[in-house]
Amino acid sequence: MNKRNILIIALICFTLFEGFLLLNTRQKGQSDINYTKAYQQNNKIFSLVLPSKLDFAGEPMPLNLYYVREGLDRELSINTYWQSSTLIMLKKTNRYFRIMTPILKKYNVPDDFKYLALIESGLTNVVSPAGASGFWQIITETGKRYGLEITDEVDERYNLEKSTEAACKLLQHSYSLFENWTLSAAAYNAGENRIQKEMAGQKSGNYYDLYLNTETSRYIFRILALKLLYEHPTEFGYYIRQKDLYPPIPTYTVTIDTTVPDLVALAKKLDVNYRVFKEFNPWLRKDKLTVATGKKYTLTLPVKGFEDYDKLLPGVENAELIFNDTLTAGKLFK
Repeated sequence: MNKRNILIIALICFTLFEGFLLLNTRQKGQSDINYTKAYQQNNKIFSLVLPSKLDFAGEPMPLNLYYVREGLDRELSINTYWQSSTLIMLKKTNRYFRIMTPILKKYNVPDDFKYLALIESGLTNVVSPAGASGFWQIITETGKRYGLEITDEVDERYNLEKSTEAACKLLQHSYSLFENWTLSAAAYNAGENRIQKEMAGQKSGNYYDLYLNTETSRYIFRILALKLLYEHPTEFGYYIRQKDLYPPIPTYTVTIDTTVPDLVALAKKLDVNYRVFKEFNPWLRKDKLTVATGKKYTLTLPVKGFEDYDKLLPGVENAELIFNDTLTAGKLFK
């Protein structure tokens, strides 16, 4: 093949390759255009419609103020579009609110305070950087002040019933100071002394008018955002079937009146694995329990058959029944 033919073939190949690149580029460009159009057509994020009126514990929120309206909009938007976290919290409420609500009522604390626990911990036994623990995020000093036992072996901040009672006592004390539930909730976050200091310094007794640290400024808005999502889930796009909610698990109690050197062995005698034993008694912080003379502790355990999740679901309402069976350690270890 002479040089002339080789040159012609080379030119033809170059032209074909150039055409391929041009076609591919055009197709890619067209593909990006179509993709962008599809994205714009299918990805819909709506701004939320705020309620015309809203209250916390019967105390109205002044939604006519721009900074109040925008504060609520911020927290409602964050929690609405943080779907995974909010969805799990809403599912958990079915198991835990039924325990907390009667205690709030017993202490004459408004029912809206259950949402305070929801934003504090997500109904999970977490520990804050400051050492606040449990569903109600109570610090050691406050817990002891309001009757909780907090030692190396026992930490009742992780006992839902007892920690809810302690939180109620604290809230009642705050209400006796402020005569206002909104300020009492703010004090739960910032501390009573801090709220009193800010009120005196700024010469205002209205939470919504106070200039506070960022966390406390957002606090009531976060509570009310979760209240709206809990009370009107479908309005914000949350469609949760009854069987998707975490069901309450029937329990019975066991009274321990003597020292237990090995809680793993105790769990075995009670015919429950140690994981479940600890999950139902998170206030036990060690693998042993020292019981002083005259002292008693009450363990909570699931009734037999709780492992069959499907059996719990149809009887959600009936499953809240509590079965009590009080035994002494002496009987257990015979």
